[in-house]
Amino acid sequence: MCVSTGYVHDDYGNQSIGHPEGPMYYNGIYHLFYQYNPKGAVWGNIVWAHSVSTDMINWKPLDPAIYPSKPFDRYGCWSGSATILPGNRPIILYTGIVDPNNTQVQNYAVPANYSDPYLQKWVKPDNNPLVFPGVGVNGTAFRDPTTAWWGPDGHWRIIVGSRRKHRGMAYLYRSRDFMSWAKAQHPLHSAKTGMWECPDFYPVSMDSENGLETSVMKGNIKHVLKVSLDLTRYEYYTVGTYFHEKDRYVPDNTSVDGLAGLRYDYGNFYASKTFFDASKNRRILWGWANESDTASEDVNKGWAGIQTIPRKVWLDKSGKQLLQWPIEELETLRGKNVHLNNQQLNLGDHVEIKGIAAAQADVEVSFSFASLDNAEPFDPSWADMDAQQVCSHMGSTVTGGLGPFGLLTLASAHLEEYTPVFFRFSRLKTSTWFSCALMLQGMCSSLKKELYKPSFSGFVDVDLTDKKLSLRSLIDHSVVESFGAGGKTCITSRVYPTLAVLGDSHLFAFNNGTETITIEKLNAWSMNNPLMN
Repeated sequence: MCVSTGYVHDDYGNQSIGHPEGPMYYNGIYHLFYQYNPKGAVWGNIVWAHSVSTDMINWKPLDPAIYPSKPFDRYGCWSGSATILPGNRPIILYTGIVDPNNTQVQNYAVPANYSDPYLQKWVKPDNNPLVFPGVGVNGTAFRDPTTAWWGPDGHWRIIVGSRRKHRGMAYLYRSRDFMSWAKAQHPLHSAKTGMWECPDFYPVSMDSENGLETSVMKGNIKHVLKVSLDLTRYEYYTVGTYFHEKDRYVPDNTSVDGLAGLRYDYGNFYASKTFFDASKNRRILWGWANESDTASEDVNKGWAGIQTIPRKVWLDKSGKQLLQWPIEELETLRGKNVHLNNQQLNLGDHVEIKGIAAAQADVEVSFSFASLDNAEPFDPSWADMDAQQVCSHMGSTVTGGLGPFGLLTLASAHLEEYTPVFFRFSRLKTSTWFSCALMLQGMCSSLKKELYKPSFSGFVDVDLTDKKLSLRSLIDHSVVESFGAGGKTCITSRVYPTLAVLGDSHLFAFNNGTETITIEKLNAWSMNNPLMN
């Protein structure tokens, strides 16, 4: 949305974009705030930038909404959220830094004019701060207040991310009037993972793909707690039960509550934020992908950091994890289309997808295979590795049984450069259990040697009864966002090809496994640019 040269990310000039803040839908307008340095493509001088849209695809930037100007945010205006109060009154909560020692407090801002459709000016009343660290709370690790929710007892609640020694903490605060806040005796939840940044807490329906307003407590629902881990720079979430009478959140036992837990995205994706879109009854997820090249390159190109494509998020029918999918409005940018049907891929095959602009494309493909018998045995030495570590050993060129197969994105004509997105299967201890991983390998993405070119991977929990797998990839010059198995496993990566750029970029489907793969259906579209600025 904010920077890059592609169909949703656009270049504002010499600046740096940070993660999303306080997204909301208000009176027919989508508002996105985000950390922003208007003075250069490096970190610093952070303000809350503000852009508006009617479809989350075409955006109009406004003047910054919040910038350091008061004693309670003199040393920085940092992350936060937005809540719509009764009477249709939006309010922003954000972290301010009050002194050179990095002491953090929670402040609020309100629109100067509620009748302005764009809410272009925001004021920070002098009764700030609303929330102080207090006794026993680490004041230098106390940030990122969530969207508030209203409980049946008539109290508003928020959580603030923090840590106590090695435990991540979601401190809970309550208020009747949104102005006077009291800390609860115990956190909403905690875990031994290090500092929790950018927490997000919201309900999800067990019966529908529709999203729920943040204060919904009744019905057949679960709750999701997401945290961004400063230790790893990845995000983790759990699905569980919120006991609002006790203000306790208890994760289900269907996934790990810690460093090996579920992620929204197994790639370059951090400090995300969701909001409830009342116009279409859906919950929308925004994420941030920073740069993977050098700081000097960021300065040379004049920008750094992007917002990823907004995603609809909902609970899988199993109740064990979330599903994610690019918002439907993205399809309005689709242009020229090509398709393949019933194309077989044998060992070593590379089939080029011609007729579209491969540097800026949306690709949907359904793969099938005849048998799981050729899936390679799971190497016992991988048992203590996560999927990303396995991917670093078993890349797209290492011949397997069932896989690797998938797409070669942002590829040069002779494959000096390419970014593979692919599936690979392994047979576990018994013949009836299989592991499927979605992988994205960065080592071949660019001829530049000084780049950080990681491999990313996540295991896919998929029913293999019909022996089919789907993959959707959004390709945008320096960004590849991929959604495996209908959005069960997602990976975002930043890549910087030198040969595979603009008209010299190519797209291939490939198979380097001994099991023949069939492309049952492939549709690919060139993507047009949105209206920006």
